[in-house]
Amino acid sequence: MQHRRILYWSITVALAGFLFGFDTVVISGADLSLQALWPRGEVFHGFVVMASALWGTVVGAVFGGWPTDRIGRKNTLLWIGVFYLVSAVGSALANDPWVFAGFRFMGGLAIGASTIAAPAYITEIAPAASRGRLVALYQFNIVFGILVAFLSNYLLSGIGDDAWRWMIGVQAFPALVYTLMVLGVPESPRWLLVKRNDRTRAAATLQLIDPNMNVDAEMNRILADYADADAGETIFSARYRFPLMLAFLVAFFNQFSGINAFLYYAPRIFEIAGLEKSAALLSSVGIGITNLVFTLLGVALIDHYGRRQLMYIGSVGYIVSLSLVTTAFALGVKGMAVPAFLFLFIAAHAIGQGAVIWVFISEIFPTHLRASGQAFGSSVHWVLAAIIPSLVPLLFKHIGAAPVFGFFAFMMALQLLFVWRMMPETKGVPLEELDKRLAR
Repeated sequence: MQHRRILYWSITVALAGFLFGFDTVVISGADLSLQALWPRGEVFHGFVVMASALWGTVVGAVFGGWPTDRIGRKNTLLWIGVFYLVSAVGSALANDPWVFAGFRFMGGLAIGASTIAAPAYITEIAPAASRGRLVALYQFNIVFGILVAFLSNYLLSGIGDDAWRWMIGVQAFPALVYTLMVLGVPESPRWLLVKRNDRTRAAATLQLIDPNMNVDAEMNRILADYADADAGETIFSARYRFPLMLAFLVAFFNQFSGINAFLYYAPRIFEIAGLEKSAALLSSVGIGITNLVFTLLGVALIDHYGRRQLMYIGSVGYIVSLSLVTTAFALGVKGMAVPAFLFLFIAAHAIGQGAVIWVFISEIFPTHLRASGQAFGSSVHWVLAAIIPSLVPLLFKHIGAAPVFGFFAFMMALQLLFVWRMMPETKGVPLEELDKRLAR
């Protein structure tokens, strides 16, 4: 029974990832319509209209650790749902690009904060043996949201000039469902102990997690690890230099794969490759399906083979697929070749970086610094996720697609070196033990 309860809580919290994925990709279907509606140049379209949510995500990631620590994991997740709901309705009704950007920015705040609060919560309630799979449910929901957004865009694309409003506004329904469901989950027992010293509520939640647990012994173990820490230390303290570097590099390479640039502009990239508009949108649905299938595979394998092995597989897949895409664009190959290579790219991402990033970053910092450590990793991720897609329309116009994808392929060769030389395995190791191993 307790395992089903943990699974239900994990699925509920991971639905923040569904809204993350939906919100991130739904804009791709509205891309060209919005550019035609507000024709103010490529730079304005890229940085203000298309990337407004990403700039919000940067702010949400930078500052999301504060509410996650101060008001709790659960309350932060609840406010995330409210922000998604208001953002969806406001963006759909906007008649001015700056108003539209403002509401999209609000949705971005929710995305950024969710990358901290959701993995932190699931990490802190999950048994060590299944922690990877449960935290990876967040990533699974991200790609499920991406698939649903691509499918929704395709189905709504023919309903008229205001189709983009329906594409964006439909997110209000899952946002409302998620917000109501979060009301039913308990607060993280580790947060209650470390941040509130509330043994009564922490004991009650730990008893729900495992009725056979020696609750007092478990609480004493958690508090003993915290007691060894310096009250004034931060993630920038010397002993956390190694986990800080790991968080930076995992997030850095995630975005220099080009994944967000591709997801934001998938229909445009397919049209450059020679597909007509409806075929480009339909191919985007195929990308969503591929992403979902290989994410499921990654979730199934992450606690068996480990985080490091999946990163090896993903890195090789990135290098092969991006090299093929680069060659196809350089030679002017048209038709289904580029979509096929990009399907391989998505598969490599889903089974590697996609499955690993949020799990890994949530594991490598101790409980009292987990939110700020994840905020750092998420900030690196989202700053790059805002800058890179913002530059894509400009780069495609002035230097072409081939050099852009060639650069991404080179960066993935560097990621392979990082995995080989630096990345530790965290599979199955209790959180407090990981703290002792990684802190230097």
